[in-house]
Amino acid sequence: MIDNSFVLRGGIAYSENINGIVTYYRGYLVCVDGICKGAFVNLPDKYKGLKLYDYGERLIIPGMTDLHVHAPQYTFRGIGMDAELLEWLSTYTFPEEAKYSDMDYAIKSYNYFSEDLRRCFTTRAVVFATMHNEATIELMNQLEKTGVITYVGKVNMDRNGGEGLQEASAAESINATKEWLAAIEGKYVNTNPILTPRFIPSCSNELMKGLGQLSKDRGLRIQSHLSENPSEVAWVKELVPESTSYANAYEIFDTMGTIQQPTIMAHCVYSGDEEISILKKHGAYVAHCADSNMNLTSGIAPIRKFLEAGINVGLGTDVAAGSSMNMLKTMFITLQASKMYYRLVDSNVKPLTFEEVFYLATAGGGSYFGKVGSFKDGYDFDAVVIDDSKMHSMRDMSIRERIERMVYNDADAIIKDKFVKGKKVYTRME
Repeated sequence: MIDNSFVLRGGIAYSENINGIVTYYRGYLVCVDGICKGAFVNLPDKYKGLKLYDYGERLIIPGMTDLHVHAPQYTFRGIGMDAELLEWLSTYTFPEEAKYSDMDYAIKSYNYFSEDLRRCFTTRAVVFATMHNEATIELMNQLEKTGVITYVGKVNMDRNGGEGLQEASAAESINATKEWLAAIEGKYVNTNPILTPRFIPSCSNELMKGLGQLSKDRGLRIQSHLSENPSEVAWVKELVPESTSYANAYEIFDTMGTIQQPTIMAHCVYSGDEEISILKKHGAYVAHCADSNMNLTSGIAPIRKFLEAGINVGLGTDVAAGSSMNMLKTMFITLQASKMYYRLVDSNVKPLTFEEVFYLATAGGGSYFGKVGSFKDGYDFDAVVIDDSKMHSMRDMSIRERIERMVYNDADAIIKDKFVKGKKVYTRME
């Protein structure tokens, strides 16, 4: 039998839908040729010939999707958290990203990022690189080796980047992007390109229009930032005065994507009714980055409103404004932030439930990659096996309670094995 066909046994949990978590105590989880065939109380006869890996009391959950993370910022995470967004970018982020013109620096830094991504709960990720082609290709090379499935973007920015981090013109930025795409064409199995205008303040109108056209011509998706900070929102209105909202500015440049090629917009903290309508119309994904939004004093995104409007939502760590790539921490802060939104912003907007946040971390963000993030029949087999035995308790807990406890006490959750499309990409050495 081929290597990526097998059965796992343990404490299984996955989202049946956004409001319900299915659990099995000592259940069976079947993988055939990298595809999940479902979870079962009793193993069906037709799968009894597959190799069985019995994990005893350990937990087995779907791999998680990080919809928004900045690879070059990883090694300075947790620094400069007293600043707000625009000051933080100019003081810390842009000078750091300028260093990626040095390939020795890029190789070493991206090795830290890629190896730590391989070891964490994330099985899919959408990643910002920098404006540097050679360093972006190095990042893609390293990510390919991890087995984690990713989208990676060479960043575009032809204005307001500061010393060493600004392309000379829109034409130069577009040409560099085309050269990057040509250099990586057909090179990877797990690593995909995504167009990446950093945000409108760093991209001229000409560059934004060029990227919109390139997206159409090549069938490429786009990732960017939207309505993260009040000063940023006001700046965009100055730069694109004909726009009726920040999201409309992206529409003007044909960079909001389509349902078939959805754009990811990170943050959306200050997205009102018009932006919600635009996001819905274009099938865009909101990457909710609660940790980052708290750290940079940006605010609390109205995630409940997005969900009620039928907008696609997933979670992003947004390192380094977010302080960790640990998706459990991201879930934890997402839960806290939604409670504070209810208490401090709008008491008519109920907090997110644990079931909803578990869904956003797995199937919600995973849907950007297709049938990903659940153990339903036909989904890609992405799974993380977790040892929570160090979380001592006098209480007998259900699988669902253990999952919730793990999110709120992530330090004692130890990843034993991690699978992506049925391939083991990480195992913890005892």
